[in-house]
Amino acid sequence: MSLLPFSNLPAHAPRRFVPTHIDLGNWSQIAPLFDQLDARAPQCRTVAELEQWILDQGELAAALDQEGSQRYIAMTCHTDSPEAEQAYLQFVEQIEPELKPRQFKLAKLYLAHPLRSQLAPHRYEVFDRDTTLRVELFREENIPLETEESKLAQQFQKLSGSLTVTFGGEEKTLVQMGRYLEEPDRALREEAWRLVAQRRLQEADKFEDNFEALLVLREQIARNAGFPNYRAYAFRAKGRFDYTPEDCLKFHAAVETEIMPVVRLLQAERKRQLGVASLRPWDAAVDPLNRPPLRPFTEVEEMVERTQRVFDHLDAGLAGGFRTMRDLKLLDLANRKGKAPGGYQATLAEARLPFIFMNSVGLQRDVETMLHEAGHAFHTLAAKGEDLYSYRSAPIEFCEVASMAMELLGNQHLEEFYSTTEADRARKTHLEGIINFFPWMATVDAFQHWIYTHPGHTRAERKAAWIALMDRFGGDVDWSGHEGARAHHWHRQLHIFIHPFYYVEYGIAQLGALQVWANSHRNAAQALRDYQAGLALGGSRPLPELFAAAGCRFDFSAETVRPLVSLVRSELAKLG
Repeated sequence: MSLLPFSNLPAHAPRRFVPTHIDLGNWSQIAPLFDQLDARAPQCRTVAELEQWILDQGELAAALDQEGSQRYIAMTCHTDSPEAEQAYLQFVEQIEPELKPRQFKLAKLYLAHPLRSQLAPHRYEVFDRDTTLRVELFREENIPLETEESKLAQQFQKLSGSLTVTFGGEEKTLVQMGRYLEEPDRALREEAWRLVAQRRLQEADKFEDNFEALLVLREQIARNAGFPNYRAYAFRAKGRFDYTPEDCLKFHAAVETEIMPVVRLLQAERKRQLGVASLRPWDAAVDPLNRPPLRPFTEVEEMVERTQRVFDHLDAGLAGGFRTMRDLKLLDLANRKGKAPGGYQATLAEARLPFIFMNSVGLQRDVETMLHEAGHAFHTLAAKGEDLYSYRSAPIEFCEVASMAMELLGNQHLEEFYSTTEADRARKTHLEGIINFFPWMATVDAFQHWIYTHPGHTRAERKAAWIALMDRFGGDVDWSGHEGARAHHWHRQLHIFIHPFYYVEYGIAQLGALQVWANSHRNAAQALRDYQAGLALGGSRPLPELFAAAGCRFDFSAETVRPLVSLVRSELAKLG
């Protein structure tokens, strides 16, 4: 695909089952492979033959996964390309709907196979559990609904990626406008903030219409699968075997009791340092001592080179993995018009290699994003030796430990970007960001709990629910005069639109990452070894065991939150 930043990546291992030359966007070429797998299942007479059948399924799944990922990458890198959009939608509309019933049939054949009970229990425990879940949830009638959901999500990406404003006589993306919120000139910050807020508000009805169409689809998907609401369905579909909606509500409460007091202290100190009567939305990102914004780099390649040196300090293996990504052009990092917002790491499943996408504009948060997505990439590389396709990826709750812990571990070497004084300032900003993240996580997650347990709610009721959560978790920020922007502030959070219920994972994982960081204070080398040991397990063990391997507890009660917040506060005090 010509629009990809990389090309012709070799498979990690030679294909054994999937033909070398095959058009993975043409269902007539793919279907015979499923036919062969269907026919082979009853012919597996030994455990070894059954295991090879499982591996051949995985080879096909990985090849198709990579095809879909490549089309998604091209589309998000070039949202203004009709070619990329058409290729992505063709796969979503013509290939993915055909895959689901065939994969469902293979899952049923596996569960019914007489030799399944002879497979090594420890090795196949998670595989068994996840396959059983897939069969339990599959509904033929949901396939077209899920296709439509993917198309609506793509429309959200396209709308978000198209928004620009004119500032200083130049057209700017909303991502590019973020740098002006760090400027000491308060009037300039306010002007930039207002422009972006007004631009989003101009599209508020489009965002609401898009979300309501998604909401209708999701509620129908849940009903079709026999669930009372989409929340119940989503928790099951996401394989949340180790925690419940009630645990999430308790997490929100822990954020309220353990973290919100610290948030308000930080906000009060920020207001005092800025010398303002009230803290406004455009005061959140600026340095409170009115120092110029941290500018860690000017060109993207400079950021890449300095990040490489951070990993050189940390670990030779990690450094080598990042160098490989650079050599293979598995990075698309600069912001530009027509590029989807945000950042992500995508796994190219057949090559078993990671790709990093982000929108860097020269801010400290770009360094944090780079370290974050590199953590995901290291997870992909750590698990690449796993032959079971489904085990090469872990549950999101642990995937985000990989990324968030790398932010904290990498921050130890920020002198590659800054002087010691500026590096300490960046570390302080990062730790304050972690504290401030938890209330936003709780807001986004609690909002989704409300949305999907109140079917039939009106737009006005949804707005009121959001405002109530902003009151609960927003702290002491004065939004007066901008109530409309506050009421629609959730439109900027893509997870609410395209990844429903995918946000609390960040909070759970942040607690894991803070534990890795706390461990590194006691024994840096051991903490890094444990971290890498956890990553190397991929998704082969249940969540609590993955956390344990990385030296963490899988728990997000107030008892876990409290000492970690205390450690962050003590480090903030040291950093001044």
